[in-house]
Amino acid sequence: MRTPLMGLVTSAGLLPPGEATELVQDRVQVLRRLVEDLLEVSRLDAGAERAESMPVPLGEVVQDSVQRAGLAASVHTSDADWAEADPRRLDRILVNLIVNAHRHGQPPVVVDVSGASVTVRDHGPGFPSDLIAHGPQRFRTGAAERGQGHGLGLTIALGQAQVIGARLDFANAPEGGAVARLTLPAASRP
Repeated sequence: MRTPLMGLVTSAGLLPPGEATELVQDRVQVLRRLVEDLLEVSRLDAGAERAESMPVPLGEVVQDSVQRAGLAASVHTSDADWAEADPRRLDRILVNLIVNAHRHGQPPVVVDVSGASVTVRDHGPGFPSDLIAHGPQRFRTGAAERGQGHGLGLTIALGQAQVIGARLDFANAPEGGAVARLTLPAASRP
């Protein structure tokens, strides 16, 4: 899948400047991200992913991930602790949760870090009841008001959480909004 895709990426990069070129290049990048997500889901399904866990300062790691996501989110850390995690996989989980909150929810997006847990909350329509009952399903985003997508972001976040030994729960806030809570194994400060 990657070889023909990279040929397409390269070819799109050679097109002359213009509106049509920008459109083609945008769609090629969307396709590239989709293929990478599909390959990641395949590795998760096959059990081929292995964590390289270590103690991490959870508050700092979350701040870095929110900044790397490049989307508006307020971060609150209260009693943030050290957690056992693979930093790269933890970043992947957090960025997917933040992107999902922006794509399918409404602002403000709030990230709370307490102890060895991280909660990402938006103020939109909340998760569909089917997602809360059965977890994320690939290629299903749920209710129409949750927006468009392939349903892979939360699937990947859940799979990566399992790889690092964390728990990822989905709920809706009583006053509205989707809530994703990641609970990591606690670690001692090294």
